[in-house]
Amino acid sequence: MSTVLETPARTAGPTHPPRPWAAVFALARFEARELRMNMSILALAALYAALIVWQTTQRQGDFPTLQDVDRDTQGMPMVLGLAVMLHVNRAVLRSRRRDTDRHFDVLVVEPWRRAAAHALSVVPAVLFTAVCVAVQFTWAALKPGAAGHGSPAELAVGPLTVLLFGMLGVLFARLFPSVVAGPMVLVLLLFVQVFVAPPSGSDWASWLGVVVTETGSDPLPSDLLERPAAWHALYLIGLAPSVALLAVLVSGGRSTVVKAAVAGTLALALVGAAGQWDGTPDGSTPAREVASVTPEKVRKCIEHGRSSYCAFPEWTGRTADWAAVVDRVQNLAGGRAGGERLTVDQRIDARHGPQADTVIPPSTEPGHVTVRTDWGGNRVPEFAVAVASVLVAGDEKAGTEICDARVVTIMWLALGGESDPLSALRNVRVGDSVSGPALVLSPTEPFSMSAEQTRIVAELLKKPRYDVAGKVKAKWTELTSPDTSLARVAELLNVSAEAASDGDACEE
Repeated sequence: MSTVLETPARTAGPTHPPRPWAAVFALARFEARELRMNMSILALAALYAALIVWQTTQRQGDFPTLQDVDRDTQGMPMVLGLAVMLHVNRAVLRSRRRDTDRHFDVLVVEPWRRAAAHALSVVPAVLFTAVCVAVQFTWAALKPGAAGHGSPAELAVGPLTVLLFGMLGVLFARLFPSVVAGPMVLVLLLFVQVFVAPPSGSDWASWLGVVVTETGSDPLPSDLLERPAAWHALYLIGLAPSVALLAVLVSGGRSTVVKAAVAGTLALALVGAAGQWDGTPDGSTPAREVASVTPEKVRKCIEHGRSSYCAFPEWTGRTADWAAVVDRVQNLAGGRAGGERLTVDQRIDARHGPQADTVIPPSTEPGHVTVRTDWGGNRVPEFAVAVASVLVAGDEKAGTEICDARVVTIMWLALGGESDPLSALRNVRVGDSVSGPALVLSPTEPFSMSAEQTRIVAELLKKPRYDVAGKVKAKWTELTSPDTSLARVAELLNVSAEAASDGDACEE
């Protein structure tokens, strides 16, 4: 009798348990690399870096106001975010374009997991944006002339914008699986942002958008902006993941956890939307009223040399820069003006909100000079003009009303100490010219220069400084008299005068 030994057959199967989330992360890494190597994304990244370098190397950028810098970081991420949205949308639809959808049915990565992978692929772009925002703000904050305080909530808007647009790319691809849907949505978003979205941050509807930039002629103290920045950041923090989770839900991931997460993130977005409901006040508030009408209650005065400089707390570090301009102008003046005690008052008009472009009326107090919150670039010679007009006329109001030959003395005092006086003359005149009549800008109201006054000033600025300074100091009384004609001023300063006309702006 024979015995047959039977060996039990082994069941074929995987040696390791399936790990679908490992596949999700692998797909996310692949798609992130594809996103990073896309030529349009690379070009925008290079443009982003170049824009940061360009902004921080401008003359005006030597004296940044940080509560404006944090909002300036929000523009470029919107452009980058739109490009990311378009690329992610195309990446999700790649299998449909190449007719490979049916092959995915045999993989362990379900459609909802693939949607999650595409959402995760946006994270490196978000981190890149966060690094750019940090570099842009830190570069400005480390400059010696920086003033004010930035807001972490405002700085978070840029990276959150890229995150939100990337999630929208995934969701739109799942809702509208067409290669033309992505570009159409992109055009629609641009149209809404440019033509439909309310321009004013005071409107609650504008805060339902992604970026709300409010800029005016001058920076306001950070405590007067009153923007609901923290609520807006919370709104975006809730909105971006809710869009991603909706994409997962639409793709078939209808588990209880996903549904609960969608509800939680939407609730977070609604809380943020409710908190920002009132937007930015577009009119006066108690704090804005005090800073505008009675600024002496909040300003701090610092002595530099013989003069006093009164600034809002965030700008006290700039008083030394103002003092350098005052000293330079006074060193060229003659008579009592060379040693006169001045009071430099930093003034704002915040009663119309951060978007207002207001003109500050000139002061009527003798020896008081206005300086605004913006500084650097053309603001420096404009302030020098205000200092010179007070030294010649006695107060700002009288200085802005001068149209006689004293304009020549004012302009030479203001610009004669500049390293490039002719460029400074061009920069303080409306029209950027050094010939013909024009308005001269100052921190308050402008005043007029006639063509002949301009010609004489330009001739003086071409002469050696020490030569003109000696004549100005020696003939100070006559040069600052309202009765002195323009022809006589030209004679005193050894400049040829036009015989045909006295050339006073008063007569034109």
